[in-house]
Amino acid sequence: MSINVKPFVKENVVLLALAAVKLSVHFWVNLHDQIFRDEFYYIACGNHLDFGYVDHPPFVALMAAITHRLLGDSLFALRLFPAVAGAGIVVLTGLLAGELGGNRFAKGLAALSVLVVPNYLGIHGFFSMNVFDHLFWLLAIFLMVRIVKTDSPRCWILLGMVLGIGLMNKISVLFLGFGLFIGILLTPNRKWFLKKWIWISAGIAFLIFLPHILWQIAYGWPTLEFIGNAQKYKNISLSPLQFLSTQILDMHPFLFPLWAAGLGWLFFAEKGKPYRLFGWTYPAIFFLLVAQQGKPYYLAPIYTILFAAGAVVVESFIRNRQWVWLKLALCTLLVVGGLISAPFALPILSVKNYIAYSNTLGVKPSAGERHELGALPQFFADRYGWKEMVETVAKVYNALSKEEQSRCAIFTGNYGEASAIDYYGKKYGLPKAVSGHNSYFLWGPGNNTGNIVIVVGNKREDAEKVFDDVREAARIYNEYAMPFENNIPVLLCRKPHITLQEAWPKVKHYS
Repeated sequence: MSINVKPFVKENVVLLALAAVKLSVHFWVNLHDQIFRDEFYYIACGNHLDFGYVDHPPFVALMAAITHRLLGDSLFALRLFPAVAGAGIVVLTGLLAGELGGNRFAKGLAALSVLVVPNYLGIHGFFSMNVFDHLFWLLAIFLMVRIVKTDSPRCWILLGMVLGIGLMNKISVLFLGFGLFIGILLTPNRKWFLKKWIWISAGIAFLIFLPHILWQIAYGWPTLEFIGNAQKYKNISLSPLQFLSTQILDMHPFLFPLWAAGLGWLFFAEKGKPYRLFGWTYPAIFFLLVAQQGKPYYLAPIYTILFAAGAVVVESFIRNRQWVWLKLALCTLLVVGGLISAPFALPILSVKNYIAYSNTLGVKPSAGERHELGALPQFFADRYGWKEMVETVAKVYNALSKEEQSRCAIFTGNYGEASAIDYYGKKYGLPKAVSGHNSYFLWGPGNNTGNIVIVVGNKREDAEKVFDDVREAARIYNEYAMPFENNIPVLLCRKPHITLQEAWPKVKHYS
């Protein structure tokens, strides 16, 4: 699988050009965008390196720490690795089409499809475990295709490594593992179960993932509690038809015929027969996610194999009918469709222009969760209000005497508030925030006694159960933030009934 660079570049110049376009788009956006809620949290996790966290394994925190050490704390630096990973996914999807038998047009069409998908544009546009999840799924699928063609022991070993590292990034790789297992079981590839290499591959993945499993055991399986709470209180339950319609929208309606054709090719075409296991992989994961109330975007990384297969179908169709004109027509259609959907995936419009654009096309804000929404979808709204929140908290904190500041803790209702204070609060001299939400709970209250606490994101009546003296010191406003982060009080609390350490077991909130 060695690559001779010059012939590779010449053969795949279109793929590299499309990857460069994707990279340029993300670089441009990142020069003027604002930090997303979860990005603050991953930065905080990078400052508390461990083998696990309540809501994710350690890889993304390690990447945050590496980014900080090598590149600094700017937004552009934070999003550099995700942008590069996204560009790599464009190239690798094109190469995957080549592995399935496609020539230059099929490879270019598959890569262009990945470039215009709004789900991919959005997820690859900020720092999170999801962009790396897409890359690990695609690498695993690519290696599985190579295994189908060669049954190479080296590919089995690499597959185990990719799956193991992928699991250390996001446990949704288990969905891919489940889908591949069903696909292998239902096809002649089940003969692999009688050979050693599939078990060696699984063993490698398990050993890489083992430190996180041990971490989960040590902390009482917090991720299972997190998932259970999310299913019960947070995620929206969708019927199979609703889940499918969301897939069509998220992956772009113009691309539905392409990936549907790819799925059909995997199931029914003679040339697709060696790869039929991937046909079964898709419905297996689809119905598993529906049954478990998984979020629709969890399925997104599987579409690369469907785009690649669909591109092979289209190329063959055009070649058989000699409809060369259709190549330009299809590419133009995808580019136009991508330009239409891009403002819903990336913050390339001002807020007012976005709202007007969204209203014109009749697209309503969505969160995919049980939250009240404002004028913006949660994906955009969670980029607003953080600076204002920290500035407001800083005014309350800096109004205290030096003696009171030395005894003051800042307690927040969720990890977004806490990690934004940790990120922006340094220039105001704020102490690190504490919170009972997700991994912040495990990091504890530190040495804070709780004699004086600035409370953000909690109800006054809850604070009054712990403190005799509760005063509203300020309010936080930002019309574009999520409603639960707008018009919230900043409470200054004194005279506690118990210490913060004594109260800590009661503040745990995994969701």
